[in-house]
Amino acid sequence: MTVYGYARVSTRGQDLHDQIAQLVSTGVERKNIFSEKFTGTKIKRPEFEKLINKVQSGDTIVVTKLDRLARNTREALNVLDPLMDNGVKFNVLNMGLLDNTSVGKLVRTVLLAVAEMERDMIVDRTQEGKKYAKEHNPNYREGRPRRKITPHYKAIYDYLQNHTYTETEKAFDVSRSTVYRIKKQVESC
Repeated sequence: MTVYGYARVSTRGQDLHDQIAQLVSTGVERKNIFSEKFTGTKIKRPEFEKLINKVQSGDTIVVTKLDRLARNTREALNVLDPLMDNGVKFNVLNMGLLDNTSVGKLVRTVLLAVAEMERDMIVDRTQEGKKYAKEHNPNYREGRPRRKITPHYKAIYDYLQNHTYTETEKAFDVSRSTVYRIKKQVESC
C-alpha cells in the first residue's frame, strides 16, 4: 500500500512548491509525488496519466484540493470511480479521506458538485465584471495590455529591417513570435 501525491497548477507562471510541501508534510515521499503545470480542463495530463497507471488496489492518492484532479463533476467521477472501484483511496487534504463506501461516494459527489458550482460562480462574476467595465470605462480593453514599445523593442524592429527573422531572434534571444508581434505593433502605430 503506497501513498502517492499529485500536485497541479494550471499555468506555467504558477508555483507547485506549496502543494508539494503540503503533500510532504502529510507523509508522502517526494519520490511518490507526481506534479505538473497543466490545465485542469484537459483530461489527458501526462503526469496524472503516469500516476493512474501506477496505482494499485490499496494505494492512496493525496491531493491538496479536489479541484486538482478535475474541473467538473462529470470528469472527476470518470476519473475517480474506476480507481475507487479498484480499491484506490483519495485523501483530499482540505476535506478528508474519500473511499469506496456509500458515504464516501455521497460525500465525493456532493463536494464535486459544490466545487463545480464555485468555479461556475467565479466565471459568472468575472463575466459580470467585464461587462461592468465595458459599460463604465471607455478605455476598457479585454485581454493582455498592449506591449509598450521600449527602446529594446525598437532596437529589435530596427535590426529586423536589415536582417532575417532567424538572425533577429538569435541576436536578441527572443522567439520568432515575439519578433512578429513587435514588428506588427511598431508598424501599426
